[in-house]
Amino acid sequence: MGPHGIRSEAHRPVVAGMHGMVCSGHPLASLAGMSVLQQGGNAVDAAIAVAAALNVVEPNMSGLGGDGFIMVYNRSTKQVRVMNATGPSPRRATREAYQSTGIPLKGARSVSVPGLLSGWIQVHQALGCQSLLADFSPAIDLAERGFPVSRKLSLGLAADPALAQFPSSRAIFTRDGVPLAAGALLVQRDLAQTFREIAETGEESFYRGRLAKAILRALAENDGLFVEDDLASYRARWQEPISVDYRGHTVYEAPPNSSGHVLLQILNLVEAFDLASLGPNNAESVHLLVEAKRLAFADREVYLADPDFADVPIDGLLSKEYAAVRRKLIDPEHVISEVLPGDPRRLMAVRNGHSVKASVPTPSDTTCFVVADSDGNVVCQLQSIQSGFGSGLVAAGTGILLNNRMTYWHLDPEHVDCLVPGKRVRHTMNPFMVFRGSELVLAGGTPGADTQVQTNAQMITHVLDGGFNVVEAVEAPRWRHLQNPTESTVPHTCIDELLLEGRFNIDCQQRLRARGQPVRVIGDWEATGSAMLIQRDPETGAWFGAADPRRDGYAVGW
Repeated sequence: MGPHGIRSEAHRPVVAGMHGMVCSGHPLASLAGMSVLQQGGNAVDAAIAVAAALNVVEPNMSGLGGDGFIMVYNRSTKQVRVMNATGPSPRRATREAYQSTGIPLKGARSVSVPGLLSGWIQVHQALGCQSLLADFSPAIDLAERGFPVSRKLSLGLAADPALAQFPSSRAIFTRDGVPLAAGALLVQRDLAQTFREIAETGEESFYRGRLAKAILRALAENDGLFVEDDLASYRARWQEPISVDYRGHTVYEAPPNSSGHVLLQILNLVEAFDLASLGPNNAESVHLLVEAKRLAFADREVYLADPDFADVPIDGLLSKEYAAVRRKLIDPEHVISEVLPGDPRRLMAVRNGHSVKASVPTPSDTTCFVVADSDGNVVCQLQSIQSGFGSGLVAAGTGILLNNRMTYWHLDPEHVDCLVPGKRVRHTMNPFMVFRGSELVLAGGTPGADTQVQTNAQMITHVLDGGFNVVEAVEAPRWRHLQNPTESTVPHTCIDELLLEGRFNIDCQQRLRARGQPVRVIGDWEATGSAMLIQRDPETGAWFGAADPRRDGYAVGW
């Protein structure tokens, strides 16, 4: 159980506070957010501070050269909104440009338009109460003075040879080609100056000015496919969230091109089963969640893409009627022999009094953080440069490490998520918030590519069905299902298997195998992800926070 477990094992205490809460992937980033809260900033200001600090101390996971989704709850207006800060493919990035060689995992041709900064700026302009320079100050200090490299970061540095390939990256992350070891100081003075420049110019320098020129130059020198207008014309956008009801709660998610609908579909599918009586993390409940995940991923594979380019039938996918139809495929004692996508368009057309022609279906690293303030405002944010250290390419003179998000594209012209210039790729990032009535009670998320919706489903059901506290939900033994050919990163194929952390008991493992689940046991704390979760007591207003020990995560309350 660990020293803090009540219903499940917990090795850290629940962090509590009345004035605010910050849960992030690194203790220095959490402290950056808390310092802004204590100086009078609100949740948005603190979120900007955390976001920038993570760029410095967790450079392998996210930063200015990447993208993300920012979910904001404004308690005064009772409104949840989502900032979609994901960038499109460059205008010269045609399918034909990659057809002969495939999409590279590293280098300039793996880079899509960085959208994150535009999202930061717009959210700050709309809801921040401090200057951008004040919000960036902790990150500037960390970048300029340096910070000690953690063991986790040192392992990531040692595992990525691309950082030594590009002189601009080699100068920052290595010492004469040798990756920085744990305890070494990582100093990023160019990045500090970049933050100062952005604080003064907003989006202008990054998308149209000096920083834009440096990014375009770095890409051009390394055979990239960008043109000037790829940056100059970009702007992140506000969106309305999508939601479903689950056991008397409303669960909000990011809309397409996010995979948020997959989490909501999973909840819809398992809602009819008595998970509370079955109990969390036993064979019966895990099996049901895995089967729901398989059905939802089959739908994602044929329906989810940039809604500017595809008709995503989101209303049908999230309808209770559709869930009832799909749920009939779930056998509590056996795996589904063949998982095919459903037809939500037909169901919605019939419900609306129309008929349609039948169709025949054709069979990562990120960071998450959650911030809350004393007024009850909450920001749940995911930001990413795709896989560890993104493209490996730093734009010289800026400290900006560029993403490798192009590796999420498909090149099959029949695939709904096939590469088209100017199109936004299908994303795995999905922040969530849970309300009971008009009161927020839970918010969180996790990095981990296709693991994300699976981990989020586990955490939500652990709390709402299992009665876990936030630390128990985050630290509980975790599973991750791989489903061929639905993996997001190229080549999109994998071995079908159900990965179980070693802390699942032997009985659970055996009973899952008896149901036909392709179980493979991994290390006790080896599941991908770094989950962050906060809970609010509507009666007292108290905040409770948890950060995943699987990485360098830390929760700080006030």
